[in-house]
Amino acid sequence: MQTGHQPTDAGGYDPHLHEAANASTSGAAVSPPGCYLIVHNVSKRHNIGTLVRSAAAFGVTEVCLVGARQFNTFGSHGSADYVKYRHFPSLQECCRYLKEDRGCRVMGVEITEDAQPIHAHPFSGPTAFMLGNEGSGMSPQQAQLCDAFVYIPQYGAGTASLNVTVAASIVLQHFAVWAGYPERPRSGEKFEVGERPQRTGPRGMVPLTEEERAAERERRQERRAASNGHSELQISDEEGLLDPFLEGADADME
Repeated sequence: MQTGHQPTDAGGYDPHLHEAANASTSGAAVSPPGCYLIVHNVSKRHNIGTLVRSAAAFGVTEVCLVGARQFNTFGSHGSADYVKYRHFPSLQECCRYLKEDRGCRVMGVEITEDAQPIHAHPFSGPTAFMLGNEGSGMSPQQAQLCDAFVYIPQYGAGTASLNVTVAASIVLQHFAVWAGYPERPRSGEKFEVGERPQRTGPRGMVPLTEEERAAERERRQERRAASNGHSELQISDEEGLLDPFLEGADADME
């Protein structure tokens, strides 16, 4: 089942390349499990850019942004264009898409009574990771939507928890190892960076889907008709009915 939410075509881990690399002698391709990162209730906006950088480094299939479409790319160091995004107005819709459309288990990164250590790799297929707030941890609403929990063991006495971006990096790297994602080629002391994908909208903004554009166009037409008469309904797409999202995004980012 597919919903109206569509990802931007912005690179990220390509499962088809991995399928080809893992084709068996019989010719059957093995599809790797997808990895998804839910970004919700992150209070420090600059942390989102760092989360995106980790998502790009560890082959995350999609970053699911809940709430605002706009996000701060500070800390991504140019990696934001290599990640695919989906936007959801609510956490419930996000988890419904991940579970029903992508077959994911939603795994909370939180210390709970039944949480398993991340190094145990308690994965069984496509997985979406949800992290708690930097200060208050995971909310009851978030916890209720999780199918299981993992935690990151600590061995020193100096801190009670890790920064959300550090925790995400550790969790995503463990999943990539378990899933068998192919390691990127290295060039000198760093990993090779792929060709930059073409951006489909403003930096730090999840573009509208075609369905959302159509709905926005209809709303604009209705508003214009109500204020200026039905003649406004004849305005064509070329006159800007498809652009209000981009115009608004630019204004928000100034």
